Amino acid sequence: MCLIFLFSMVSLLKDFVESEFFLIDGDSLFITCVSNVNFKKGQTLHFFYIVEQFLHDFIQKEAKFVIVFFKDAENMYFSYPELQALRMILIQHLEHNTDVTIHTEFSNCLSPEWEIFLQQCYPYFLIVSERGITPCQTDFLNIFIIHALQKKISIVQPSGIESDVLRIYGYCASSCYSHRLFFEMVFKKFFLVQIHQTLSLLQNLWPEGADIRSVVCSISCSVTLKLYKKMLHEKPPTLKEAADLCRMLCLTVVLLQRLPLFQRAKSRIITHVWDSTLSPFLRMLKKCEFFILKQLEARNNWNVNFTGLPDLTDNILWKNIAYYYEIEYRLNLELGDTLKQECLKLWNTVLLFSGDGDLGGLIPLRTTSRPFLTQKETSPGEIHKSGLIPLKAEIIEEYAGDIMSELPFLSSDDPAVLSLSKKREFDELTHWHSARPLSDDFERTRCSSDAKSKDAKGKWEIQKLHHFYHVFGKSLIGSNRSVRIKTNAEKFIEENQKRQLAKLEKREEERWNNLSLYIEKEIKESPKSGIKRLEDFLQICPVKSVRFTAEMVGMDACFKLWMEYCLKTEAESRDISIIINLMKRIHIIHEKYSELLQNTHRQKLAKYLRYIGFDNLAHSLYPQVAQSRTEKDISKYSVHMGAARFQLTYMGPYLFREERSDPDPRVQHFIPDTWQRELLDVVDNNESAVIVAPTSSGKTYASYYCMEKILREGNEGVVVYVAPTKALVNQVVGTVCNLFTKALPKGLVVCGTFTRDYRHDALNCQILVTVPQCLEILLLSPHNQKWVKRMRYVIFDEVHCLGGEIGAEVWEHLLVMIRCPFLALSATISNPEHLTEWLVLIKRYWQHVESTMENSGSSQNALKASKKQQRKRIEKSSHIVRLVWYKERYNDLEKYVCSLKDNDFLIEHYHPCAALTVNHIEKYGIPLDLGFSPRESILLYDAMVHVWPEWPRMQELEPEEFSCFKNKVVIMRADAKKYEEELKKEVIHWTQLDRTKVLKDKRFNLIWQIIWAFQTLMKILRRLRGTRQCYKLHSLLRRGIGYHHGSMEYKERQVVEMLFRLKHIKVVTATSTLALGINMPCKSVVFTEDSVFLDALNFRQMSGRAGRRGEDLIGNVFFYDIPLPKIQRLLKSNVPKLKGQFPLSISLVLRLMLLVAKANDKEDAKAKALSVLQHSLMSFKRPKIECMLKFYFIYSLQFLVTEGYLNEKCVPIGYTGLVSHLHYHEPANFVLVSLLVKGLFHKLCIPISIDGRKTFSEDVMETLVVVLANLFGRRYLPPCVENFKKKFSPSIVTLDDLPKDFAAVVEEHNNRMQGNFGSFLLTISKLADMRKEYQLPLSEIDFSGKECEDSELVSHLMPGAESRTAVSPFACLSNITDQDLFDINVAMLQTINLNVKNIPLLCLNKYDKTGRKCPLNAYALNFYKHGSLLALTLGNWLNMGDAFNLIRDFALVIQISLSELCDDEDDNVVLAFKQLSEAFKTKLWKKRRY
Repeated sequence: MCLIFLFSMVSLLKDFVESEFFLIDGDSLFITCVSNVNFKKGQTLHFFYIVEQFLHDFIQKEAKFVIVFFKDAENMYFSYPELQALRMILIQHLEHNTDVTIHTEFSNCLSPEWEIFLQQCYPYFLIVSERGITPCQTDFLNIFIIHALQKKISIVQPSGIESDVLRIYGYCASSCYSHRLFFEMVFKKFFLVQIHQTLSLLQNLWPEGADIRSVVCSISCSVTLKLYKKMLHEKPPTLKEAADLCRMLCLTVVLLQRLPLFQRAKSRIITHVWDSTLSPFLRMLKKCEFFILKQLEARNNWNVNFTGLPDLTDNILWKNIAYYYEIEYRLNLELGDTLKQECLKLWNTVLLFSGDGDLGGLIPLRTTSRPFLTQKETSPGEIHKSGLIPLKAEIIEEYAGDIMSELPFLSSDDPAVLSLSKKREFDELTHWHSARPLSDDFERTRCSSDAKSKDAKGKWEIQKLHHFYHVFGKSLIGSNRSVRIKTNAEKFIEENQKRQLAKLEKREEERWNNLSLYIEKEIKESPKSGIKRLEDFLQICPVKSVRFTAEMVGMDACFKLWMEYCLKTEAESRDISIIINLMKRIHIIHEKYSELLQNTHRQKLAKYLRYIGFDNLAHSLYPQVAQSRTEKDISKYSVHMGAARFQLTYMGPYLFREERSDPDPRVQHFIPDTWQRELLDVVDNNESAVIVAPTSSGKTYASYYCMEKILREGNEGVVVYVAPTKALVNQVVGTVCNLFTKALPKGLVVCGTFTRDYRHDALNCQILVTVPQCLEILLLSPHNQKWVKRMRYVIFDEVHCLGGEIGAEVWEHLLVMIRCPFLALSATISNPEHLTEWLVLIKRYWQHVESTMENSGSSQNALKASKKQQRKRIEKSSHIVRLVWYKERYNDLEKYVCSLKDNDFLIEHYHPCAALTVNHIEKYGIPLDLGFSPRESILLYDAMVHVWPEWPRMQELEPEEFSCFKNKVVIMRADAKKYEEELKKEVIHWTQLDRTKVLKDKRFNLIWQIIWAFQTLMKILRRLRGTRQCYKLHSLLRRGIGYHHGSMEYKERQVVEMLFRLKHIKVVTATSTLALGINMPCKSVVFTEDSVFLDALNFRQMSGRAGRRGEDLIGNVFFYDIPLPKIQRLLKSNVPKLKGQFPLSISLVLRLMLLVAKANDKEDAKAKALSVLQHSLMSFKRPKIECMLKFYFIYSLQFLVTEGYLNEKCVPIGYTGLVSHLHYHEPANFVLVSLLVKGLFHKLCIPISIDGRKTFSEDVMETLVVVLANLFGRRYLPPCVENFKKKFSPSIVTLDDLPKDFAAVVEEHNNRMQGNFGSFLLTISKLADMRKEYQLPLSEIDFSGKECEDSELVSHLMPGAESRTAVSPFACLSNITDQDLFDINVAMLQTINLNVKNIPLLCLNKYDKTGRKCPLNAYALNFYKHGSLLALTLGNWLNMGDAFNLIRDFALVIQISLSELCDDEDDNVVLAFKQLSEAFKTKLWKKRRY
């Protein structure tokens, strides 16, 4: 019963699909596909199409999996021989005809071999069904599930799996704790002797081999007839009737072999079923099939063609033939000579092996008269292509004009067209005005405070907010990094101050003279603290000559200390850190002060190098170095290691980068690298850029330079910073507020924010920080286009969200709509060239639009030229898009594995190469971002030498001989990288030579925990007041411990982030909330325990926090309690490629039409809308998808016009404002309007009077919640939830269905939608690649061919009378027609790249692949009743974070202000919605302790 608590719908394949290896239970796959609601029993080819489509969907999304069939599971089908045979066909088909890895060697999940297999591969999750065909099989599967959960392997139900363009989703259950008994069944054998003998005879008859269908048919029929004769009894069917069935089966098999799929897909629909008296014979046939295939598996000396396995039987075709010979035999249709000869050959083989010549010849096929079929009533419908209403709008002609001729339009006098002119109103609601424009989403968002506030409380709120952001930002960037936009007078003062710096030199010399003796003494007594004090002085000393002197003194002190250590007894170990500090000083002196070095200095450096055993370096530095002692004396001080090896092993974190020494006047606080200067150039030239660089590499600083540039240009320009989460929004706002100050006119501010929950100073700021959905609101708002034109730059942080699960299309819309330059930042994109190429195309479009608009408006521009000359000219945006791709991380990351052994806590270094296997290297190479530290390069070289002592390149790559290291006093980081690349090339080369010579891989896996490492403490902690569970967090923070996760309030997360950055807390336990750009750098990151949410993308983002730039020389990543195979996959997976989501929706089309119609600048608005329509990433370089999207656009307009949201000129009318406001919730937004128009809410909301005031009873409110939850709170539960309902729980688990009158309106809406988009699906079917449609998607077995034209019988059986234009021909074999298109389980044509989910139907009931209902979670109704989030976690199987977010989102929806549509403030519906909204607000935000 505990299992169900953990089920939740999750994305199964994240961005790094290579890291997500999983298992599929073969029997669960088999059960799911054979139970598919659209599959008709006996239609083998359709069954295999369903199987292959299921697997192909995973493979197409680059999933890595294997399928496991347990031997013991075979016994579960003993009573179902047709399934037993089909299962064996499936196994052999997958083995012979596909590249999918199949395991059949395991007995069951409790076998030792299975335990070993799990330890070696450790799957990300296991796809397994919780329900079998029999109770025995259900028990078997449940034991398998419990066993997997005990092994900490998450499980996924196959029947609930759904997919879209990029992702696959499923109900997942995480680890549970119980497993018990197992059972074994005795394997029983039937027919084995007969089948074995007949197979041998057939092999002698057809020694050259045969088609698998002929083999199975001939043997199963002959053996069954032979045994049936011996077992003959009085009950039907008789032996002759059995022979008739076998003759017709032979004909069926011949037709399968000879007819192409496109002809078989025309088969007429026969609704009859086999008579129940035939069941024993049919079961016997299927038992024979199973044992035939079982024995064929063991025969390797016979060339059987297994290609026909997926098409072994076709039950509907067999019944079709039986129907003809039973009902229509008087037609006397010719079979055709070719088919007759083939069938005769097969039947004669059956007669030969059955040993009974009395069964008769092939003709006549039917010798008996008893009916074999029973009538079953059905009434299939049909979808018709409806005519389209002619529309008049420029945007339609410009975007989709090239396809208009292919569409059937109605004439202007058609009744459907004439009816549009009649305005529809509902009489009893005359005070409602559907055409009245609602306030847009921006105006509706809560404005907490802004610079225009006039009242004292508002001003106080502003001051408090700004003070907090100052403190918050200070924790992000420190106190000395603020930028003030200066006046000329301030700049003059600054220059005078710089002249005073020269006087510092003398004072610094005096300060050093006073400190030097003390520091030397401290180094001798306490090396660590002495070196620290020396480096503190060097860090703040501004005079180079003084720093040089201090470095020389430090070097001398380290050398003297080393000599003293070496002269001590051998028993005392040498402190290698002394030599590391000595070499560090030598490196710094040699590289940074080379112009100050004289011969005496060089001689001293060479002497020290010679003493510690680096003779080659000493000689290269100063060839004349004198030897003052004997070799024996010098050897005492040697480190007994080559110079290159020493530097790589011990000095990796200190190796110098090839950094530029020339300052850039544009940057004050550091000297930027070359690639960073390129970013500055991009901003200076008003260009756009895609910036891909590792976490903590310094890419974000270009954003703040961009902000500074716009602030300096004037007061009009706006920079928009788009962040994926509100947490990141708050972080950026804090940074901006602390970084920039500027004197602005009254009412204007530097920084503002806009999120769905709140906004302040959004339109009167120069730097707006927002989330993608809110910027889209502004870009599509007709009333805010004047503000949009002020945008000078848009910065997209974490732009890889373009390929994410939720909201990916919004990022795409923003990128195609903005006209100004942009910066797109990410650390995890593997195909930035493709993204950049797409963005270049968009910028060329805008360049063309601007040139066209300039030419068309030249006369108007001339009239306004005088006014423009008086204004400050703003530099024109460039249309260039650059790709800046920097691949090197600033700090190396080293990985460690933690474990417990004999009560000892062990930490072992984990080399990145341990994650690589030969197969992975051969298939994918070495991931681009899998780097080694210098120490790890040495370890790899030593291991390679150990594995292959005769390695040809051993000497060449020996560290002391490597060309980049040889005799080099200072090995640079770039040199170490070259050495690393050479070693990687060798590893790849070894895989091509001999598999045994590559390092064996180690293994590993996690949930999360991040380990990082009091003046303002109490002030910051006050911010926790009023937050949920603040007492728990407060108590931990006072002890230096924090936590960070998504269900915390944003104030709580901010406090944790600030205190960690200010070093008040040292340890933070976190979930993936820190993965997306939150600035919480740390020294070490620890991953502990495994989770389905731990994928390679989150691993890269989280581990990237380790190694604080400027504080840590190296970052550490620790794995604790993670299986080794999981660690291996996390490390070796490649960075994901960005792919586009389906970009359009009906609501988006309506919003675009609203923008085009209502914006003041019509041309600009039209250009934005066209850019969204024309430039989807999904259709980039894919013309067929582009064409499909045009059809989708046209049919969306048709729906909007017929429903009354647009007129014939595509101008928005009716309830457009309401629908647009609720665009997040399509299709519920359209259904809500239908319910409103029908007056159902007014019938429901009947008030009662209490103290003269209208109020609504609890029954009314609860019914209203049920209705709204069915529309806007749709969170599905898996079907098996019905088995686990808590009978004594105060919570209602599953949501009630809609009331009947409401459900009827929803059905009407769905019917209208199906009518409109049914025509769309029929229209786009011509875009399908029919060559591929006749191939199985995975094995690519082709079922096309030449049509049979010489058989009257075939033409009669397959007339093609039913409409099957848009349905897969494989699905047609199960009598699926176009009428079934909107069944979510039906296979549409697979090559048109459209999912039925893209059609906005509000399905009242959702069913899984096996036809079981998926109920809705009643969380909203429960919360309304008891107001407890904790109760939702117990009764509705939600965690606290999900419960809070779901209730908050539902509360936001019901806050919709219907009063804007209604003149009567006392309207019952308006009051009911208001009462419900207040109730949710009160219960959600009241202060309590949970």
